[in-house]
Amino acid sequence: MANNISVIIRCRNEERWIGHAIQSCADFFESPEIIIIDDNSTDNSRRVISTFDYLNIKVMSIEGDYTPGKALNMGVRQATNETILILSAHCVLTSVNYFDKINVLLSDHVAVWGKQIPIWNGKKVNRRYVWSNFKEEDQINYHSPQENRPFLHNALCFYRKNFLLKNEFDETLCGKEDRYWAIDAINDGNSIYYDSSLSANHHYTENGSTWKGVG
Repeated sequence: MANNISVIIRCRNEERWIGHAIQSCADFFESPEIIIIDDNSTDNSRRVISTFDYLNIKVMSIEGDYTPGKALNMGVRQATNETILILSAHCVLTSVNYFDKINVLLSDHVAVWGKQIPIWNGKKVNRRYVWSNFKEEDQINYHSPQENRPFLHNALCFYRKNFLLKNEFDETLCGKEDRYWAIDAINDGNSIYYDSSLSANHHYTENGSTWKGVG
């Protein structure tokens, strides 16, 4: 079990999976600080979150127009721990067994991201499209052949708070803020580590922007 971590989760009508995401954080981390940035959810997301009253959870509402970068930057500023995990509200952690290793990696790299297994209604589906980037071997500065640019994915990624405060996510982008952040970080001479031992089940959602069919 790991201490001293702040988990940032963006939420917009995630009642089906956000409880599973929160519980997985409680399973893998000891007394995590969980910061949820809610984008005006109209379902039962907040009621589900409230059932975890034994955890240190902060729920904040996004102010003004929502963008992923704006929500994440808000969460980072509220974090009280130096190690930060950005986790999707519909991702369930399945392997984070080497927290000491993550902190060591973060001393040499500005981000450490992990593997995601696409799940559709309980079924593990083929890793096509964006999912094909989640390999079985560790890599530094992974370059996506599909996107032809450096790849990073904020559904499961560790950072240092101080670095994110100085290098914020672009708040003008409506998506893929993680990829553009990675490009800037690498161009500035930093490195990003893909750790295949980190994993989460990434569950299908009807409005998910990275799903282009299942199979």
